[in-house]
This record gives sequence, C-alpha cells and structure tokens, in this order.
Amino acid sequence: VDFQVGRTGAVTPVANLEPVQLAGTVVKRASLHNADQIRLLDIRLGDEVYVEKGGEIIPKIVGINLASRAEESKPFDFIENCPECGTRLIRKEGEAAHYCPNEYGCPPQIRERIAHFISRRAMDIGAAEATIEQLHAAGLIQDAGDLYSLRKEDLLGLERFAEKSASNLIDSIDQSRNVPFERVLFALGIRYVGETVARRLARHFTSIDRLRRADFGELVAADEVGERIAESIIQFFNDPMSRQLLDKLQSAGLQFSLVPEQTESGNKLEGLTFVISGSFEKHSRDELKRLIEANGGKNAGSISSRTDYLLGGEGIGPSKLKKVETLDIPVISEDEFLAMIRP
Repeated sequence: VDFQVGRTGAVTPVANLEPVQLAGTVVKRASLHNADQIRLLDIRLGDEVYVEKGGEIIPKIVGINLASRAEESKPFDFIENCPECGTRLIRKEGEAAHYCPNEYGCPPQIRERIAHFISRRAMDIGAAEATIEQLHAAGLIQDAGDLYSLRKEDLLGLERFAEKSASNLIDSIDQSRNVPFERVLFALGIRYVGETVARRLARHFTSIDRLRRADFGELVAADEVGERIAESIIQFFNDPMSRQLLDKLQSAGLQFSLVPEQTESGNKLEGLTFVISGSFEKHSRDELKRLIEANGGKNAGSISSRTDYLLGGEGIGPSKLKKVETLDIPVISEDEFLAMIRP
C-alpha cells in the first residue's frame, strides 16, 4: 500500500496489485480511499482481492477472498505520520480522510497547489507537473506567486530547458495576467470553491477586495455559497500565508476584479437550469456554460426533475437522452439556445 498526499493535505491509501486485465486495460493500482474503507473491507497486506471498475473506468476493491488469506496475516494499521514530510497526521471531525497539517512545508501539497493554479481551467500556464516539481526542487518557487518572478535566465540553468522552452514558459506565465477574475479565484485553490462557486463569487462581489472584506452573513447570501464554503473562504483570507500569496499575485498584475462588460449580464435565462451534453460547432462547452450564467441561468452536471433544458450537441450520451425522454425535458440545439439569449 502506498500513500499519496494531495493539494489539501488529504492522505489517500492506494493498493498495489499484481497486474490483471480488466475491461480492456491492465489494472495495477486501486484507491483504498481512507482508513474507514480499509477497516470496513478488512483489507490486509498479501490478500487476494476482488476488483471491479466503477463506471467502467476507475478500478476499486469490492471484496476479499478470505479462503486464500494467510493465517499469520494481521489487520492493516493506517500510518500515523505523513509519508512525505513526517508530520503527524490529523483527522478532522466529520471527515473520513486523514490529513497532513503541514500545509506550507509538505512538498507534494506545495506542488499540487501550484499544479492546480497553472491548470487549463485555472490560469492555463503551459507547464507540466514535472516542470513544477523541477522548479520547486531547485528552490525557484515556493508558491504560485513565485512564478511571476521567474526569469528566462533562471530556467536556462535547469535540465531540459533550452532557449525556446524557457521563452515559452515565461511567455505563458506573462499571458496568464489576462485570465479573468473568476478563473484567478478558482486558481487560488480555496477549499470547496470550485469553478461554479468561483464564478458566482466573482459576479456577486466583483473584486477580491470586496470578497476579502465580506463577513459570514454576506458570504452565505451569495448564490450557491453555504456555511462550509463561507467558513473556508474566511479561513483562507485570515491565513497569513494566503495573504502573502495574494500580495504577490496582485503585485504581478493579475485580474482581481471584473471588468465592466463582465458585470453586465442579462436575465433572459433567470430561473432556468441547463445540462450540456455533446460537442458543438460555434462554442466550447465552457463558453456555453459562461453564456448560461451570464444570462441568469444555472448549469447542472446531471439531469433531474429540476432540469429545464438539455443543451445537446453531437454525440449526446444515450443514457442522458433516455432520461430526458422519461422526464419530458426539452432538448435544444446550440442555435436554439443562442436564439434564447439574442438581444
């Protein structure tokens, strides 16, 4: 069993398996999720296990072949210290996962936060995770804000960096200064603030300064912000290291407020919920989502009785088509949707 440390410090146990062919691929590893799951299945080292693919994609262990278990086997003891930095793990009330609390000193947490920051849906900076690991190991970056202090000369001294690759990375970092506020907010990695919540917060508060000054009551008044998200936002802005990161990013010239045209949204879709499926000719799915929200509508990830329209393109999943037929939900094309929001 290996243990992986994620961006939030959550420690996930992963079972290493003898390779087995399953649903078209060779499976060598499967997540064990947390200590409770290990205890529930009574998984032990050396066990023969039953594996299936959830949704035909993700391998998971669903049982143990007790008949083959060795007599000397012992219950599995979950680790007590972080496998990366050695810090004693904690378990938060009401949560199944164990966490490494060494947020700013545990290398994989630092790297994963930066990797999230540069990801395509966030700042879209053209760097691989291996590059982030290399820059961190070289002492050039400790947080995402340090990316904006990098110089081409810093990179040319590193392995695998030549003139062109160094210039490309610096140019990509420079271009990210134009990424809109809602994506910058998502890139910060505030716990529980995903893409949708980041968009809602950006449009509700319009700037990072207004968001930073908001109290608990003002936060929960924003659309889709509950108590847990509000508490996480307050904790983020109260953290000295987070404030230091924000200072670096603001000094680097990132977009921390909505420009006027981004705040001007219509209400033609107010009260309507859309699910998007398939591929489209004129807009990407992300662009369509933004158009829905800019016009007062809501996006949903799955079809339910609360769905008003399925916005369908090429290659709609058959299960979605069957469900909309059962629930009598209209399926509209890209052109029909654009006609709905046309001035």
